Amino acid sequence: MEATAKLRSVRITPQKARRVVDLIRGKSAEEALALMKFAPQAAAEPVNKLIASAVANARVKADAANVRLDESDLIISAAFVDEGATMKRFMPRAQGRAAQILKRTSHITVVVSTPDEIVAKATAQKARTK
Repeated sequence: MEATAKLRSVRITPQKARRVVDLIRGKSAEEALALMKFAPQAAAEPVNKLIASAVANARVKADAANVRLDESDLIISAAFVDEGATMKRFMPRAQGRAAQILKRTSHITVVVSTPDEIVAKATAQKARTK
């Protein structure tokens, strides 16, 4: 079972969000939630909620397909941060000048899946390359 959760236009720069997302990629969902709970970065809170949402999406997807799902088996198979819209603001500077300030946003995506799903994808990709 594979489930996705996306968070769009969060007011955190992509560079700072990537530092947090790199910590959780490939880990189990439970371990990632524990890591995000105690991470000092500001991006940890929205990423924590996003992981919880992806786990809930997997649970709903499994219920709809009438499949048993053990949430402790879920692994974060993909997690990435894309750049969102940039708000442009101006700040007054000396001698009547103005400096541009860029307020960057991020689109964060987390994909959780079961280990057998990851193995099935790997074998399918391996078969395609031959």
